[in-house]
Amino acid sequence: MLDPEKARAASRLLVDHWDKGTRLDAIPLELRPQTRIDGYAIQSRVMDRSAAPLFGWKIAATSLAGQRHINVDGPMAGRLIAEKSVEVGGTVSLATSKMRVAEIEFAFRFGHQVPPRSAPYEIAEVMDAVATLHPAIEIPDSRYDDFCAVGAPQLIADNACANLFVIGESIEEDWRDVNLAEHPVVGFVSGKSRHDGKGAAVLGDPWIALTWIVNELSGLGMALEPGQVVITGTCVTPISVEAGDEVIGDLGRFGRVSVRFV
Repeated sequence: MLDPEKARAASRLLVDHWDKGTRLDAIPLELRPQTRIDGYAIQSRVMDRSAAPLFGWKIAATSLAGQRHINVDGPMAGRLIAEKSVEVGGTVSLATSKMRVAEIEFAFRFGHQVPPRSAPYEIAEVMDAVATLHPAIEIPDSRYDDFCAVGAPQLIADNACANLFVIGESIEEDWRDVNLAEHPVVGFVSGKSRHDGKGAAVLGDPWIALTWIVNELSGLGMALEPGQVVITGTCVTPISVEAGDEVIGDLGRFGRVSVRFV
């Protein structure tokens, strides 16, 4: 396992680049994570720079196409930092963005703690722990010049490409009995394009994705806490954006959310 001081140093390096909007080729070899566990150890130190409690979690690479694109063999968890939350209808600068994409996602806010344990959690147990469903837009980014080349441990260390995110209002309508895998999800770039998808794009079903991250964190000895939000991955092919675009995420009966780019 990576030495704690090296994990802190690697995290400081990545967060410095995050703050400045700059990039690096890779984490220096003497600090570089060799395993997913090492990557998560580095990622955990990102909270050293946040003044607020952990907002929640994201899941990256929830489709086979996404995994192939960034050369990983499975999904990855990343932390959502409260300071990176954008209000619905808010404005985001693309001045330092590498990826320049928006992703339309389901978000789930937990109502009670899901503690780590030795036995895997089942979907029904995870559903029971969720309080509310929300529409969401993620605006991911990477601190690497070529995020497709560095591999899973370094991507996890880089907070699984977490960056900005927009969480919409919770849904009053009952949603627990809806087949989210078949539920249509649409992303619009105002006046320009439409992007269709559905819940099955995220590991086959958003509930499967949500259960995956609960068990991933449980295996790391971490709990999902009340009030934390999980965004489960993009339901549409990531939408390329440029300055002047407004992106609208439409989850139909489950609400809409939007963000503008400058």
